[in-house]
Amino acid sequence: MQTAETEINIKGLCVTFPDKDGGEDIHALTDVNLDIKQGEFISLLGPSGCGKTTLLRSIADLQKPSSGIISVKGRTPHEIRLSQKYGIVFQSPVLYDWRTVRRNICMPMEVIGLPKKERTRRVDAMLELVGLTKFGKKYPHQLSGGMQQRVGIARALALDPEILLMDEPFSALDEFTKEKLHMDLLDIWNKTNKTILFVTHNIQESVFLSDRVVVLSPHPGRVSAVVDIDVPRPRDLSSKGTPEFNALVNKVRNSFEGV
Repeated sequence: MQTAETEINIKGLCVTFPDKDGGEDIHALTDVNLDIKQGEFISLLGPSGCGKTTLLRSIADLQKPSSGIISVKGRTPHEIRLSQKYGIVFQSPVLYDWRTVRRNICMPMEVIGLPKKERTRRVDAMLELVGLTKFGKKYPHQLSGGMQQRVGIARALALDPEILLMDEPFSALDEFTKEKLHMDLLDIWNKTNKTILFVTHNIQESVFLSDRVVVLSPHPGRVSAVVDIDVPRPRDLSSKGTPEFNALVNKVRNSFEGV
């Protein structure tokens, strides 16, 4: 079996913010080293303030590192972002109320000037992928929170990015909706073979979804452990009841430092 190539390489990454009150600088991340392979599902897990979102934003070229190197496919995050290789899903889907579901998904394609026929084809494909084919003409306020987040995922995938970056996308949802979207996301990942980086503070969520869980501990933010998740795929909700799953949850929980 051929080993997947390293897609994202992070060496000695540090991110420091100046203190607004004139005190000592705030060290959000310090000496982060991490390799992510093509097609992996990686969760960045940790408590509030550990720097997991800062790490995601640094990879996405939304935050400039203070020092260290991030290489994505041998290129800089800035080059990757300009070439539309990233899809980003935030905690809130950030949909435009005056646009239908179809036109929300279509927006990034309009921005880069894709022909109308190709936009239509891709919107149709994305609606089918996220299970919203019948809701294309609806407006955001007519959708549930889970459906809105699916629209956000469809929009992020519309430009066919190679890397999907997700910042706590399900944290505001109830447990029943969250479990449904977990299964939907794994199905999308299986069909598209994207590399996914998923920020979460939920240990069970990270173990259920991931190939590996990267545990970040705060003060300052650093990688305290990388835990391989060997729960067999495909996974379903019954996977959560196995001794192997619960053992991994405990292993991840016990890997935190300084929390």
